[in-house]
Formats: sequence, structure tokens, C-alpha cells
Amino acid sequence: MPKLTIYITNYNYGRYIRQAIESVLHQSFQDFELLIIDDGSTDNSKEIIEDYADYPQIEVIYQQNKGLNITNNIALRLAKGKYIMRLDADDYLQEKALEKMVSLLEADDDLGMVFPDYFLVDQHNDTIAEIKRHDFDGEVGLFDLPAHGACTMIRQQFLKSVGGYDESYSCQDGYELWIKFIARFKVINIREPLFCYRQHGQNLTSNENRILDTRRAIKDNFILKNEIPRAKTIAIIPVRDTRLKDETVAFLKLGEKRLLDLKIEAALASRLLEKVVVTSDDERIAAHLSTTYGDNDRVIFVERPSEMARYNVSLHETINLILNHGKLSKVKVEAFMILAVEFPFLSGNDVDNAINTLAIFKADSVLSVRIERSTFYQHHGSGMVPILEQDKFTKLEREALYRGVGGLMLCSLSAYKTEQKLLPGKVGHIVVDELTAQGIFSAFDLEVARGIVANRQSQFESPVQS
Repeated sequence: MPKLTIYITNYNYGRYIRQAIESVLHQSFQDFELLIIDDGSTDNSKEIIEDYADYPQIEVIYQQNKGLNITNNIALRLAKGKYIMRLDADDYLQEKALEKMVSLLEADDDLGMVFPDYFLVDQHNDTIAEIKRHDFDGEVGLFDLPAHGACTMIRQQFLKSVGGYDESYSCQDGYELWIKFIARFKVINIREPLFCYRQHGQNLTSNENRILDTRRAIKDNFILKNEIPRAKTIAIIPVRDTRLKDETVAFLKLGEKRLLDLKIEAALASRLLEKVVVTSDDERIAAHLSTTYGDNDRVIFVERPSEMARYNVSLHETINLILNHGKLSKVKVEAFMILAVEFPFLSGNDVDNAINTLAIFKADSVLSVRIERSTFYQHHGSGMVPILEQDKFTKLEREALYRGVGGLMLCSLSAYKTEQKLLPGKVGHIVVDELTAQGIFSAFDLEVARGIVANRQSQFESPVQS
């Protein structure tokens, strides 16, 4: 029996698949079988694959559009190796990749998964960057950044024990396997680039919204299947008399709805929030809530003393006021979430995603972010200098920049009481899409948001029949 099973998944990557296959065949470690699984390609993939059909280490499987996760499980059922690893047809391995990953698994029977750093390459094999992961053997205490879906070597017995891949997800990048695997088994990384990940417009990961939606569903289902307790959470929507176009921002309208109402509706759309607390020193806010939400017992108004609403005063006094308020006496609050009215496109799904993230990764707090891919500079007197040496070739995971957007901060009550910080302890994150990141802080932002709403409404209007 071979020590290792490698399987290459392919759909219309005839341009790249030969390089992927050759990178396996030329490995320093040779105790492997290679499964080549073509998922109904319509390009020249088959004629290239057939060049390798008679190799003794290779088995070729042709199938019709079963999708990635079904294909993963087909490979798992066919695999004879003690370890298993997927290689995508548009990626390729460094010469000693298999040798180095196998040696780590062989040295530790408790180790379930090994994954390396990698190079980003373009369509022409030109290297774009070297991606260096955190050191999972020393510096990682929060496991919310998963291993790459491909070129990750797994102990087959452990993979089968967690049920393989969940075929109910047609779009995912290894995230579902990651969260259920780390709950039971040891994982580690090799801090050396051992494969080349090709970046081009056809990658699955380029479809961000589908990936984010799928990850939300994965986390929700994982919580339910494993009966993981979630913190009883309240939302706090603090409203200051911030003015824009001579109106309080909370009362500005997008379409027919005020920003405050959009925020309350998003919170009420959450399945997991216990209560939604709006706090302000503005009598108009109190009157609006009484008129609009007076019959909804999930919505609470807490008057905020004017001295707590000043710009130079932190939220801590307001939060403590709310947590000790009599209106919440019957709620066993275990966590609270700050929601900012300036971000109108945050959804109830984002709220639930944050609560699930706090539970799954045992974080102390969670922040909504976007990954920032721009280069930032500081002026050092003699000119502009990129911060964190962002212009260098090597991209260190610890130096990646995340921009806090979406106006969501979730905090466990116990961690907050210990540190009196809005983001205490281990800070987890949820990535939000570009629309959710759109905030309203200027007249220009407001017009952009109104344009987005108008465009969305026009898409749902039926054309007039003449």
C-alpha cells in the first residue's frame, strides 16, 4: 500500500494540468499513488490526462460535474494511502513538498494535518509573492485563519473519523473541514513555501460573496450539529446627535427608511440576539422608538445622559449603564454587540455570524473587517515610506492589514468586565462584503448609499407594459 494518496481535481484546466501532474511525479518522495479526477472538462484536459493513464502510480477517473466536495469524498473512498492530499490542477508542488509534510506526520501519531507556506504565481508562472503563515507551533492561540484548502496533507483515518467533506456545500474552500478538524485533532504548519498557488480570475476564491455566505452557513450548521453553546447576546445601538445635511445621521433616509430603522431591522432579523437596546439623549429618538417599536418587546430604549453622549466620552459609561439597567434584569446577558447606525447594509446574518464565531473559536471578542490589500505609507520627514514594509516580496500573515468596517463589535461580558475594553482578550473576526463595508460619514457617502439602494430597488421593479 502507498504511504500517500494525492488527488488532482480538474475542470477545464488543460492549460495548467500537465505542470501539476509533473510536479507530483518529480517529487523526492515517491511512495504515493496519484488519482487524477476530471469533473467533466470540455477543453483539451482529457487528451493531456490520457498521456499519463498508463503510469503505474496513476489512476484516472472521469466524471460529470459532481463538484468539489463530492469529488473530495470520491477520492477519500478510493484512497489507499495512510495520508491524503488534494492538489488543484492549476497549482503545482515544490520538489520536496511531499517529503517534508510526510516526515512531520510520521514523527507524531497525534498530528492530523500539515500545511505549508506557499508562493502566489500568475498565469505565466511568474511569482507574485511568498505567503508566510503564522507559526502554529508557537504563536497561534486563535484558530480562525484556516489552512489552505489544497496542498494540505491529512491523516486519512482522522479525516474519515470527522465524516470527510460535507457534500451539502457546493461552494467552499476547506473551511467546513477546518472547523470540525481543529475541534478534535492537532494541526501544524511548515514555515516554508512548498507549493505554488495560481492566482487568476477563474479561482473559486475570487467569488467572495459566495464564499462568505457559505462560511456563514458552515458555522451555523457546525454549532447546531455539535450543540455548542452560544452566548446570550444583546445588541446596543448608541445614537449621538451627529449631523449630516442638517439632520441627525440616525434619521437620514435611504429610500423610504431611516438609518436607525435599517439598523434595528437588521438586529431584529438576527435569530440569536436576545434584545436590541437603543440608547440616546435625544427625545426624538425616544419618541420614534415608542411610536414605531412600542409593541415589540425585543426593542428597548435606554435614555443616555447628555454627558455620556459627548464626543470625548468613551462608550464604557453608556455600556455599564445599559448592562445594569432594570429593563434587562430578566435577561442573563453573556455578551453584548455594538452596532453603528453609520453602516446601513449590515445584515442579521452578519450579526449571527459574529455570535457563532465567538462560540466556535472561543474568542473573547469579534470585529467585522475587510482585508486591506492597498499599500499604506507614512511620511518619515524625507518622504513616504510603506508601513510594515508592505512593498516587500514576502507577505507575512502577521503583517496583513484588516480594516474595521461594518460597525460591529461583539464582546463577551466576562472579558469586558476583566479588561474594561471593547475588544478584550483574543479578538476574532468576521469578513464582510464590500457593500456591508460601505459607511456613511459624509454627504458623498450618503449619495453613494442612496444610489446603491435606488439601483437595488430598480432591479426588483417590473418593467412597465406598453
